[in-house]
Amino acid sequence: MSRKTICIIGLGYIGLPTAAMFATHGHKITGVDINKNLVNELNQGRVVINEPYLDIMVQAAVTSGNLKAVDKPCEADVFIICVPTPITEDKKADMSYVRQATETIVPYLRKGNIVILESTSPAGTTKELVCPILEKSGLKTGDELFVAHSPERVLPGQILMELVNNNRIVGGINKESAELVRDLYRTFVKGEIYLTDATTAEMCKLMENTYRDVNIALANELAKLCENMGISAWEVIKLCNKHPRVNIHEPGPGVGGHCLAVDPWFIIENDPQTAQIIRQARDVNDNMPQHVMSRIEEILGGIEGKKKITVLGITYKPNIDDIRESPVIRLVELLEEKGGYDISIVDPYVKEFRYKQENITKAAEASDLIVLGVCHREFKDMRIGEIGETMRHKNFLSTKDFLKREVFCENGFNYFLLGDKNMSAKTL
Repeated sequence: MSRKTICIIGLGYIGLPTAAMFATHGHKITGVDINKNLVNELNQGRVVINEPYLDIMVQAAVTSGNLKAVDKPCEADVFIICVPTPITEDKKADMSYVRQATETIVPYLRKGNIVILESTSPAGTTKELVCPILEKSGLKTGDELFVAHSPERVLPGQILMELVNNNRIVGGINKESAELVRDLYRTFVKGEIYLTDATTAEMCKLMENTYRDVNIALANELAKLCENMGISAWEVIKLCNKHPRVNIHEPGPGVGGHCLAVDPWFIIENDPQTAQIIRQARDVNDNMPQHVMSRIEEILGGIEGKKKITVLGITYKPNIDDIRESPVIRLVELLEEKGGYDISIVDPYVKEFRYKQENITKAAEASDLIVLGVCHREFKDMRIGEIGETMRHKNFLSTKDFLKREVFCENGFNYFLLGDKNMSAKTL
């Protein structure tokens, strides 16, 4: 495809890597964001997102002159919308960012432009929300404006690699829109690109994450069952997964992030009477921080007075800095709401957070319990003996089967694992 001018609205976890990828493949990119600090940093070749190799790619793109950041849109051949689609407190899709982003590009549209919605959105958003706004330009979508939804499918920590190698879906409002967008992404995508209609593409993205959410809920429910029965969910999962057609996911403290904890609600909102399993899965996963809280209270029930808890990891998944919808942060909030707890937090990837300390040994001083919330690689090398010497009571609760129980037992710890037989209320 010939070199294009591309205006990307939203320079977050998806927008910025996408902008850098297009820019380093020869297109002229203008990135738009309301965050002035982000804009200023980007124009100096610096990034505010912790993602492997992104800083190198951005610096190269800015130095080449193919990438610049501004605070409002401009004329371009292609417009890509990569703004957030969070949920409201009542679990409804907040489409205000998509609506606003679409409205801001209307004055700059001209015949032949391509508009792509990448933001994960409720099924029907492209046709029912985006297209009517775009037609305020006086241009007819599908004829004079070519519009499609092409959702991202990347994993934080591997975004650049997966942007290139993952298969991609392009859902156009008509065939020509889909084909034009496919040709644009062929600039750097080596995976297969599958064409469909916009609403199907939107539903595909939602269901990909809902599939995982439902299966994690099954694992979390299994963990609770096994605790009640006095057996290990981890052993059950390991043995079940020896079956050639079984792949049970792992339990944990809940589900977080911008996708798994959010996208299923978009489906539920659209058809709550039908989406029964999806709703139940959401309830199971959203309840896991409360379940962990209950186990904490059981472990520390015999200790009088104020108790101290050290939490290791507050991001929504390991080895990244993203705390969006983190279930461990919800656990911290529950501890705060309950009262009677001193809290210290260690997370090598999060720069600032209340109660945060840099050193595990210092954070654990006088603690009654350490809770492993996230399996950051740095926690593999903890000096268990040294840490235990600073604690008031040597209790360790792991929400994942990540560390060796034997090491803790050898150092005098009471070791508890979520979903394990020693978490049964009968044995505490």
